[in-house]
Amino acid sequence: MSADLGGIQELVKNSKIVYPEKEKQETTELGSTEAFQQLLKKSQEDPESFWNDVAKELHWFQPWEKTISGSLPSFEFFKGGWSNPCYNLLDRHIENGAANKTALIWEGEDGATSFYTYQMLLAEVNRFSNVLQSFGVKKGDPVAIFLPNLAEAFIAILACFRIGAVYSTIFSGFSEQSLKDRLTSYEPKVIVTADASLRRGKVIPLKEKVDNVLSDVPSVNAVVVVDRLGTKPAMKKGKDYWWHEEMKTASIVFEPVPVEANEPSIVFYTSGTTGKPKGVVHAGMAFVVQNYIYAKYHMDHHPDDVFWCTADVGWLTMHIWGIAGAFANGVTTIVYEGAPNYPEQDRFYQIIDKYRVNKLFTAPTALRMLRSLGDQAVKRYNLSCLDVVSLVGEPFDPETWHWTRDVLGGGNICVNNTWGQTETAGCPLAGAAWLTPMKPGSAGVQFLGADVGVVDDQGNPVPKGTLGNLVIKKPFPMLCRTLWREPERYYEQYFSQVEGCYYASDIALEDEDGYFWVVGRSDDAFNVSGHRLSTMEIENSVLECEAVSEVAVIGAPDEIKGEVPVVFATLSGGYIGDDKLKKEIEESIVKGVGQIARPRDIYFVKAMPKTVSGKIMRRLLKEIQVKGDVVSDVTGLEDPEAIEHIKEVVSSNMNSNI
Repeated sequence: MSADLGGIQELVKNSKIVYPEKEKQETTELGSTEAFQQLLKKSQEDPESFWNDVAKELHWFQPWEKTISGSLPSFEFFKGGWSNPCYNLLDRHIENGAANKTALIWEGEDGATSFYTYQMLLAEVNRFSNVLQSFGVKKGDPVAIFLPNLAEAFIAILACFRIGAVYSTIFSGFSEQSLKDRLTSYEPKVIVTADASLRRGKVIPLKEKVDNVLSDVPSVNAVVVVDRLGTKPAMKKGKDYWWHEEMKTASIVFEPVPVEANEPSIVFYTSGTTGKPKGVVHAGMAFVVQNYIYAKYHMDHHPDDVFWCTADVGWLTMHIWGIAGAFANGVTTIVYEGAPNYPEQDRFYQIIDKYRVNKLFTAPTALRMLRSLGDQAVKRYNLSCLDVVSLVGEPFDPETWHWTRDVLGGGNICVNNTWGQTETAGCPLAGAAWLTPMKPGSAGVQFLGADVGVVDDQGNPVPKGTLGNLVIKKPFPMLCRTLWREPERYYEQYFSQVEGCYYASDIALEDEDGYFWVVGRSDDAFNVSGHRLSTMEIENSVLECEAVSEVAVIGAPDEIKGEVPVVFATLSGGYIGDDKLKKEIEESIVKGVGQIARPRDIYFVKAMPKTVSGKIMRRLLKEIQVKGDVVSDVTGLEDPEAIEHIKEVVSSNMNSNI
């Protein structure tokens, strides 16, 4: 892998450390950057003592026998310790006097709202725990949750935690085939869904999708249906049950079931560029322990926080931040059902202003979307409540980092970029809000208890400042434990490449100051005439152009060079995608990366193909560029109609070149 990658090297060379203000440091739990550095050092030099101390901050029915057992890929944390995730997320706070504190605020796309205190939420969770039990669900049984961002989704998840069941949430925008693939693999005993959901004003039937695949999932005893929109779907007696009817007669008392710290609680399906979806398995209590301490420092959580995670419950991000991280720290969490730019483009700002959100977790794409609305859109709202904005999902360009801090946050917020995956659960690369000096564009430093490295294709460490393969060298509690019913695939996928290490399939470098720069997936990099280029370095150069609000770069096949860059860009309001702008983009790439990165094509599109969590699906752009069509499933996209527009743009360009 070439170390001379122009653009990223230049980006790292020009990066500046942004130090947190001393006054803000003093408002944190530790009180100073120096104190956090001491804690970070302890976590890495003596992880056993560190994790032992963290776990003691939560509630256990029975203490553990050993803090860390084994090594990658087979390991355990808090072995022999018995507790319950739901007890630590709800009961613990009620016992400490927070019964009447607001735990959950739900807002629908249509403006409907509901509020739950910690006591109210526990009552509903207990009711649904009893409902699940009535359908034969017991500890260890699989439950599938096919819901959008509804309060009922949170209640169902917490009930699974409480009963000791293993749950899997499935994105409600998936097609029937994608739903079928996951359900047939998972074999749930109960499915929780809704009659329908709202997305950009459209009614999306959900129960109907479940009905159409149910004959292939004989394990299902019951389908529990939330009546969200009153669409009156077909209900089969003895199989289908209304949520509200079952909850009416269920008791508000349900004792939490003790689970061992390493027992599975979450199965989250993730699909790569090829192959069937894989079910990533996480241990429930270990997941809660680590996300409790990570969220505390990533967000600088305090009990009076109003926290909004903008992710969909169909992605693990919401479970990490909006459920485990938020409730473990006893804050108020917001769940919003719809698109953050519907029906008005600035719905995002409306929610922050309305609920006085002070802690926000979102994606780089969402922030670039907001930036494209212009600075005047921010000024229409009182966003002075914002204190910390953390994010994950893909590389974050320095320009949008500065815009987020200076325009969105009025120069008074912490912007904390992180790196994590479904498999890692939380973010082992990050900063501690108001405690860690930040570098705009980087993913932060090795976080508490994490041991991360960059190696070449033979597994040898590369010098600092050199791109290589990102690996995790030691286990931490929330790292995935196996793949659902596929232990061999687990080893092959993550541990066969570099002995003794978890292989992230991401390309990164560590700079001289210990900050990590994750430039993209290894399959997002491409070779131009034998030179390896990453999407991030070219995209950052394109974003230097004021007219561009979002960009995605792919490598397209070329008979002579092997691959060549192709640019897809969306523009900020008022700009025209003409030949003059194409020339400006080309020159910016050549200046930032070099002649070798000059793109073959530049397409101006209205919208990128993105997941609901904001990740741009570059592989779909590559399919359109190479094949002229998309053969992959697009129902998991935030706006599937964007695909047709992009196909037209690419086709029109190709025809004009004939």
